[in-house]
Amino acid sequence: MPQPTRSLATICRDRAVLRAMYVVITFCFSTSLAFSQIPPTTVSAPTAATPHDYFHTGAGAFYLRRAEGDIVTETLRGNISVLFGSGANIIVLSGPQGKFLVDAGISVSEPKVKAALNKISPSPLKYVVNTHWHWDHTDGDGWMHESGATIIAHPNTLKHLSQSTHVDDWNWTLPPVSIGARPTLLVADKKNFFFDGEKIQVEYYGPGHTDGDLLIYFEKADVLALGDTFWNGNYPFIDNEDGGNINDAIKWADKLVERTTDKTIVVPGHGPVGTRAQLIEFRDMLTTIRDNVAALKRQGKSLDEIIAAKPTAKFDAKWGHFVIAPDHFVRLVYAGL
Repeated sequence: MPQPTRSLATICRDRAVLRAMYVVITFCFSTSLAFSQIPPTTVSAPTAATPHDYFHTGAGAFYLRRAEGDIVTETLRGNISVLFGSGANIIVLSGPQGKFLVDAGISVSEPKVKAALNKISPSPLKYVVNTHWHWDHTDGDGWMHESGATIIAHPNTLKHLSQSTHVDDWNWTLPPVSIGARPTLLVADKKNFFFDGEKIQVEYYGPGHTDGDLLIYFEKADVLALGDTFWNGNYPFIDNEDGGNINDAIKWADKLVERTTDKTIVVPGHGPVGTRAQLIEFRDMLTTIRDNVAALKRQGKSLDEIIAAKPTAKFDAKWGHFVIAPDHFVRLVYAGL
């Protein structure tokens, strides 16, 4: 029996209904995914069902637990201090003109970071430079901007903060940050700032730890803030998915060694304040492990075989006890070769 002919109006109506259903389903799915990927503010005790991801068992979980403690302030020189305890290290230049910061830490620490900043001086926030896009360096941008700070970053950092960014190594997708938390003053190559008697050089050396790393040098005080292009005494994370790799990380370290003297104070993204000698030690560690892994890879060894060969063994006792374990670091190096 022939099917009745559907009118043009009926066809249009049915298609409109299908389009509406598709939009609703897509919205519900994407909203659910976004909510499931919003960083937590606390860390629950691990169970057999705890997911293995950045915020439950990885580095993010460590930073959230550490944030339950006090912020520690160390005075350097030339009205410059560093705050420890809110994700990455936060560097502070404070004077009558206000405060110029490097990195913003994590937002759960806002009350404690505010108290630490006010203890340094009552001057207002003016600038915050993001050394790169990672959560432990940028999550505090929102409240700092609301407090009056202009956020400075490389264009690639703005790109990552403006869109959902998935990192396989973290098993996590970070949603875009709010408009007010995004950088508005971009440094694609280099820019000088003159602030409270300091000449502050902000420079980009190309990809390294990510595709948007910036160094910040306080010339008068001879203090160099490096974000995660330098981890003092710890194996570093290298974001292979977002422009970083071991070879470029070593190139960065080479350039930083050339730039410093024995008098330069070198502030890492993670770990204690360091020296040029410690920066050289970091560079040499990266180079030796890279060469070890590369040699095994040229021999046709699989990743599992390379890990079993322990190419980091010489360094594990000193460098392998923070958020990046030795086997994890081998995987990061291997992925970047």
